[in-house]
Amino acid sequence: MNNKWSFLPAVAALALGSGGGLPARALDTGKTASTEKPAWVQKLNVGPYELPDLPLKTNRNYAHTSPEVRPYGGVQPQQRFFLQQLEYTGPGRAIPEPEHLDSVKIGFLGPIMPTVSVATGGGSHSVESLGLMMLRGAKLAIQQANAEGGYQPRRIPFELVVHNDNGLWGASGNEVITMAYKDKVWAILGSIDGANTHIAIRVALKAELPWMNTGDLDPTFIETNIPWVFRCCGDDRQQNYLLIDYLFHKRGLTRVAIIRSSSRYGRFGVREIRDSCRRLGHPVLVEMAYNGGMKDFKLVLDRVEETHPDVVIHWGNGPDAARVLNAMRARGMNQLFCCSDRAVCEEFVQLAGAHAEGVICGYPWNPERKDPKLAAFRKAFQAEFGVAPDTYAAHAYDGMNMLIWAIRTVGLNRAKIRDALAYRPDPWPGVTGDIPFSAALDDAGEVFLAFYENGRWHYRSRAELGLPPLPRDQAPPVQQTAQR
Repeated sequence: MNNKWSFLPAVAALALGSGGGLPARALDTGKTASTEKPAWVQKLNVGPYELPDLPLKTNRNYAHTSPEVRPYGGVQPQQRFFLQQLEYTGPGRAIPEPEHLDSVKIGFLGPIMPTVSVATGGGSHSVESLGLMMLRGAKLAIQQANAEGGYQPRRIPFELVVHNDNGLWGASGNEVITMAYKDKVWAILGSIDGANTHIAIRVALKAELPWMNTGDLDPTFIETNIPWVFRCCGDDRQQNYLLIDYLFHKRGLTRVAIIRSSSRYGRFGVREIRDSCRRLGHPVLVEMAYNGGMKDFKLVLDRVEETHPDVVIHWGNGPDAARVLNAMRARGMNQLFCCSDRAVCEEFVQLAGAHAEGVICGYPWNPERKDPKLAAFRKAFQAEFGVAPDTYAAHAYDGMNMLIWAIRTVGLNRAKIRDALAYRPDPWPGVTGDIPFSAALDDAGEVFLAFYENGRWHYRSRAELGLPPLPRDQAPPVQQTAQR
């Protein structure tokens, strides 16, 4: 599938209606599009065989890992990874901007159309609804950017080039090749499925194409060490650490059982839960996997129930989480039920009904935050699409605005677009909150726990949960000029 949408400013203004657009200053888009470029942006203008004379981000601690669940049991390893910012050391920064363009194309790869997948033995993802919300968030960002004048100062409209992520590894890679060499996009936003995205970003590495991920929370996504890859959403690793910290130290629950989807999402999503429990001296009692969409959980729950857990942690899609929860409660299992962020959705609440009360989920941001940018985004999204935005829409909106900002800031040069995102010194002021990139180019912002209480979700930070703060993560930047 390949749809190309180009929104001219007048059309975008009509589509949003009066008051729908967000001012450029509120989004931090276009601030440096003309002559007001900070000194660090000027340093990105280097020759084909030079590197920017800018310090690299460094972290003392990877992914906010608390000392008690850090690997190796307190023994200092010979080498630690992901603590120093990745560099792109190849050529490309001196390639001139093309003279004649009808539009500035940005690619989108996401599961928006169901297909049959040999890899999954049936439906491609079962997350097409999430992909469509992600697409809407990206589309709204493009519309608003064009209402502000598009690519400034040339006044060229941005164009969203949409491709379906259909669940096949090879097909996803082919879609990236098409976008990189045929569509000639300047960056890509996507996707959700961890397995497909892992393949797609390796193609982007070969094509030297900036990639912004907004929906794949697989911790290993960013651990591929690809300098062209960014993620603007807190991952499952960070949510795992917060959830285990709360369960063990605040609730005193140490007998943990896991029920998860047999997909890559479920398998990698609980990895740090499993490791953290072991390092805290209370290994997971049982880990049971199921096929997505399954209705009968008798065998799974038989195995879980016989271990007498204090808490059951589910990692999978929201509807599956509700079916597992209902099956537990029907057989009298009243343990605390915790889930991944995918359960924070209307489908889960409707299917679970009264059983949803008391459920706890990890969550990458706080939708209850009082922020004019967030309120304006919700208003514009509702006016445009007739529904409220979810987390996939909000993070796609932030990710697309980051790409638009980078293009406006440094121009049409893929290497410099990548550099603008990697070297940006201050957090991005997104509708999902401030987004600071770690040395691994991952979102190092705060994650939350979502509690379903009295018929709605409430979001609480580490401080609000009464948990001690994590060790200071940011180390002084490292100047690499002497090593270049």
